[in-house]
Amino acid sequence: MSRIGKQPIPVPSGVDVSIDGTMITVKGPKGELTQAVSDLVTVSNQEGLLTVSRVDDSREARSFHGLYRTLLSNMVVGVSEGFSKSLEIVGVGYRAAIKDANLELQLGYSHPVIVKAEDGISFEVPAQTQVIVRGIDKQRVGQVAADIRKWRKPEPYKGKGIRYSGERVRRKQGKAAGN
Repeated sequence: MSRIGKQPIPVPSGVDVSIDGTMITVKGPKGELTQAVSDLVTVSNQEGLLTVSRVDDSREARSFHGLYRTLLSNMVVGVSEGFSKSLEIVGVGYRAAIKDANLELQLGYSHPVIVKAEDGISFEVPAQTQVIVRGIDKQRVGQVAADIRKWRKPEPYKGKGIRYSGERVRRKQGKAAGN
């Protein structure tokens, strides 16, 4: 049995979970998320605990068991606390700023890079070299952060670029002097 899938999900106060067939809707103080689940798993809400169980013991049902439990857990955490990804910008002249709720990045190109704030995603710039992406959907927050990082990935020689906070960039040695 799935070790992740069999764990119940505690639903905090202020979060409402409604189950309508295969559609699960989670409402909380930060927003609302919906997720369709497969017919191979069943979701039940009893006394503030969400439980996910599988219909049979097929390989596909076993793989969906842990997946949907994790997705539902992320939904509950997202609408109650929210998620954030922090990015660091390293490089001379590289900086970030907020302009009309969008993120404006100066990354060494001849033009500024504008990243539009999607629905449910917000940006914070505590310093010119730091960007925080916030939202209630963990997958979308991670995707937006990855898209921002894609503009200038950290390069291994000088370490310049956009990296996740705490990410360690493996540095390479430059050209060796002539023999």
